[in-house]
Amino acid sequence: MTDDEQRLHQLGYAQELSRTMSGFSNFAVSFTIISILSGCLTLYGFGMNTGGPAMIVWGWPIVGLMTLFVGLAMAEVCSSYPTAGGLYYWSAKLAPSNGPAWSWFTGWFNFLGQVAVTAGIDFGAAFFLNAFLDLQFGFSVTRGHTILLFGIILLVHALLNSLGVKLVARLNDISVWWHIVGVLFIVGALVILPDKHQSAGFVFGHFVNNTGWGSTLYVGLLGLLLAQYTFTGYDASAHMTEETRDAARSGPRGIVMSILVSLGAGWVLLIGLTFAIQSYDGALESETGVPPAQIFIDAVGITMGKILLLVVIGAQLFCGMSSVTANSRMIYAFSRDGALPGSSLWHKINQKTRTPTNAIWLAAGGAFVLGLPYLWNTTAYAAVTSIAVIGLYIAYVLPTLLRLIQGKNFQPGPWSLGRWSRPIGIIAVVWVVFITILFMLPQVSPVTSSNFNYTPIAVLVVLGFATTYWFVSARRWFTGPKVQGSEEELAAIERDLDL
Repeated sequence: MTDDEQRLHQLGYAQELSRTMSGFSNFAVSFTIISILSGCLTLYGFGMNTGGPAMIVWGWPIVGLMTLFVGLAMAEVCSSYPTAGGLYYWSAKLAPSNGPAWSWFTGWFNFLGQVAVTAGIDFGAAFFLNAFLDLQFGFSVTRGHTILLFGIILLVHALLNSLGVKLVARLNDISVWWHIVGVLFIVGALVILPDKHQSAGFVFGHFVNNTGWGSTLYVGLLGLLLAQYTFTGYDASAHMTEETRDAARSGPRGIVMSILVSLGAGWVLLIGLTFAIQSYDGALESETGVPPAQIFIDAVGITMGKILLLVVIGAQLFCGMSSVTANSRMIYAFSRDGALPGSSLWHKINQKTRTPTNAIWLAAGGAFVLGLPYLWNTTAYAAVTSIAVIGLYIAYVLPTLLRLIQGKNFQPGPWSLGRWSRPIGIIAVVWVVFITILFMLPQVSPVTSSNFNYTPIAVLVVLGFATTYWFVSARRWFTGPKVQGSEEELAAIERDLDL
């Protein structure tokens, strides 16, 4: 056995998934899900109304730095426990007492966040694709058309993931270069081709408040959602560790490097796009409903604008595909330990592709359901992104909190923060508490039935279900991550799969 397989056996699991991913491919999954060409641009219009250029440009490095602290704390734990269960497995092992309960709630928040981030990514891709189809073929931008495209995109991503991890890994490798070259191409076009640019004072200092709220501070803080939503999904590197070689090092590196590369490239993209704005009000009032598309067209003309739009759409489609991958692995691992209703169905492995096919379709179906309120709620997309941030970051920080409680009892893996572990962990916990409260608050004023932020409702529904399920039933049978068997039994499982 390889060291990876030996470590997985020590954690109690058989090598059921195909371990064919390189360290670069592991990084590529998280970098693709962060996707600066997805998160930055799909929420750019939101940022234009909540703080404007000043918060768009300065909110990015602030949030990026705080996210790096969260990612570093996660990476250290990932090195110690490189398994597809990721966050909920870590909580079970790190909890000083009542590990199953910590594991249960971490897993459910992770499940909520993963489904929401998949919905947010593919919803954003549907917005941009609808804008392109409207410009090119007259396929008008309506809520019904956007939901239709949203469903088609999720269907394609589920099909691609069902074909096997080798195809997904190859597409993720391509995605990294698509994002990097795409950003350089877009920024280069926006710097060279426009006849005029905004002033540095406008880009770095102009504040806009179109929310109806009177507090500049409150509106500016709401504007942080653009950056914080983009910096999600990097737990994918942890969920893919059972399919990655040298997982105890590659997984942590994938988490940290995906944040660092996105931080630099994303800031360049946001600054370049903001300098290229020709008409601020015109971009916000665009008939396409996608302000970046209007900025492209105003700055470089209709033909080149469509080309830039296609570059963005391609990146978003890569991003959504990777999100379904990570989401399905979390569902697979959580079901392997019996935590989801119908776990035996969601844990089932396709013998031919060695992928959790049923979990893939649950991930896509759950994301579609979460996006449906857009048909009657104008702020549904912002709510979905808030749900993704809150669900994921609560799941991110619970193992970090338990790691802090462990203190010197924690056994680090080969990738460790050393003496910096405690201060970095404290900063991460404080930041997550802050953003969890912030992104549940109303985003526009006055609050009406058609624009209310339904994030608290979605979070409370999942929390209420998980809590009720726990006290009524699960606390009597959920013991946390299960050991699949003895060394001989694990080897037998692997032999059966190989046959």
